[in-house]
Amino acid sequence: MRRVCLTLPTNRPCAETIRAVAEEAAYGARRFGVEVHLLVLDSSGAEALAGHRETVAALPPVPGVVVHHLDETEQRAFLHGVIARSGTAGADRLLELMLPSGVSYGACTNRAFLFAEALGCASVHRRDSDSRYQHLDGEPVFPIHHELAALGRRASDAAGLVSRSRLDPACADRPVALVGGSFVGEMSVDVAEIHSLDPAVYEDLIGLTVPDGYPEIWRRNLIAESFRGAGTTGFTRDLSTLTSVSPMRVDMCNIALSRAVYGRVPLPPATDTIGSDYFLLHLVHDARLPGVLHNRHIINFHTGERRSDRGFLAYQLRFVKFLLATPHLRTVYAGTATAGDSLLDAGGEIRASAVADLVRSSTRLDPLENAERLDVVDRSYRKLGGRYATAADLLADRRAQLVEEARADMAEFALLIDAWAALVHASRTHRPLPEDTA
Repeated sequence: MRRVCLTLPTNRPCAETIRAVAEEAAYGARRFGVEVHLLVLDSSGAEALAGHRETVAALPPVPGVVVHHLDETEQRAFLHGVIARSGTAGADRLLELMLPSGVSYGACTNRAFLFAEALGCASVHRRDSDSRYQHLDGEPVFPIHHELAALGRRASDAAGLVSRSRLDPACADRPVALVGGSFVGEMSVDVAEIHSLDPAVYEDLIGLTVPDGYPEIWRRNLIAESFRGAGTTGFTRDLSTLTSVSPMRVDMCNIALSRAVYGRVPLPPATDTIGSDYFLLHLVHDARLPGVLHNRHIINFHTGERRSDRGFLAYQLRFVKFLLATPHLRTVYAGTATAGDSLLDAGGEIRASAVADLVRSSTRLDPLENAERLDVVDRSYRKLGGRYATAADLLADRRAQLVEEARADMAEFALLIDAWAALVHASRTHRPLPEDTA
């Protein structure tokens, strides 16, 4: 029986989301006859963790669904064993990259990839704790419907399962590697307030994410579309497209990837950096691997903590670190876009060594560009005033450190790519994980 991993990484109370994702797992098992491993990777504090354990224990048994709820101690034990068996050098550093003390959007998903390998899964389907499902006629609209229908199929076979095809016929024999949708609802809270306070400042800051040389009309369109997901229009009927999926059209709370992708290349393990977990979306697109874009968008919301002063400062740091990561990532993406089909080996698999070379090359960028980016951030935040001025002071104190971290993050990413094949292989031979619910 085909096994798949539906994963929910979390570091906050989210009992309602756990129950909702468990319903999605049950739907997937029932509708598609697969074995769904619901994997909750929990980095929450003691109180939230205890509440989650109660929530998981109360989930009704469902045929075809196996639930795994692992705290950081259990995750660390698994990773320690995998790294030891892999025989790779620098075990302590690899463990820190896989389970860092700070928040890492890439690392939490990388852990899910290795757990999925240990469970014998063919794909990973990721959700986030600050999201909910849309409903139509009283029933939840689950993205896993499109994910299980298309993922792993030859694109030519998947063409009959979607609403339309916009895929290059030359890619028709390749398997579908990615299925994704976006979110609907409020704009990202990290930048929404900036937009409301001063649209010109917002344009200056978000403009730092747009590649140089774009025509002005394209630049403005990209700025207008950033951080907004799929807008606010609710789901009324399915619309799915077989295509080369643009990373701009999907969100990591609503994504599924074939192991043919994550089994070859991990995500950047950078800490406190939003957007770092989108790397594989760019790689799939540039390697011209087929995907399906659908409109079963997830409802986005933000917890109260994210709107607090403490949460504000944490997320502004993550946003600024994303702006500093952008020149390095942009260099890599330019290389993958140029490489195109040559990113794949004779068997149609991603050549991890080629990706590692591009990542390593990005560490040689002149740090002056990021110093200038911090100048833009400093001017912008001080113009906004209030707690943005406070954030500017904190960033100014860490100026040199932040520039160096952006470079070091890419160097460590290259190191992880080099070790990834051995880690994946070692995970496949790991003993089965304990089952909480079956």
